[in-house]
Amino acid sequence: MLDAAFRDRAVYLPGPSALVVADLHVGRAEASEVQVPLGERADLTERLGALVDRVVPETVVVAGDVLHSFGHVSRRATETLAGLAAVCRDAGARPVLVVGNHDAMLSTAWDGAVHDAYVLDGGETGDVVVCHGHKQPERGGRDLDPGLYVVGHDHPAITIEGQKRPCFLYGEECYRGADLLMLPAFSRVAAGVSVNGMRAGDFQSPLVRDADALRPVVWDESAEEALTFPPLGRFRRLL
Repeated sequence: MLDAAFRDRAVYLPGPSALVVADLHVGRAEASEVQVPLGERADLTERLGALVDRVVPETVVVAGDVLHSFGHVSRRATETLAGLAAVCRDAGARPVLVVGNHDAMLSTAWDGAVHDAYVLDGGETGDVVVCHGHKQPERGGRDLDPGLYVVGHDHPAITIEGQKRPCFLYGEECYRGADLLMLPAFSRVAAGVSVNGMRAGDFQSPLVRDADALRPVVWDESAEEALTFPPLGRFRRLL
């Protein structure tokens, strides 16, 4: 059973005391000329700040696609990234960045270390490997014993009664014998991809090998609780 607390497009793992988000796509709003209420920077930093204040993690890991643009990083995007890091540090958390397929220019906007994958100590349940999910992670050393892979990349959402909601997808022992957790995009500018009818081959992430085994989890903001649905193989027959 997954020991995790789901929040607004983010997950808190109490074992390693880590908050994990994915797909910030910093700079997407200015690239697409789509306006987010209060602006992209304010939206991202305020929401991330509220999360770190609430769960008080030791580490905040961004699971790839930190930036949006493949070939150029604007001053505004660099400042937004610096602001997000400051929000983490001000709360006593260490920001960790994992590279996604959009992050070819990340090193020009971030002077810290970047990781292809980041390993968290999950204790008795095994290591937690955080990667973007656009490619299969290397297995690592012999001492690595993953119990959970946390990824982003596909921007999952579930459509219920005509309303599309961002969702997490969780499956037990469905990737290399370990659990898999896919996060929705933290950016509200990035469109969610409805997974209702998707099979494994429809996902962009090669870590998804059995879509029917993945359970959608939806964060209900009004009730402040996570709603867990049956695995997609059964759930899609109920929709």
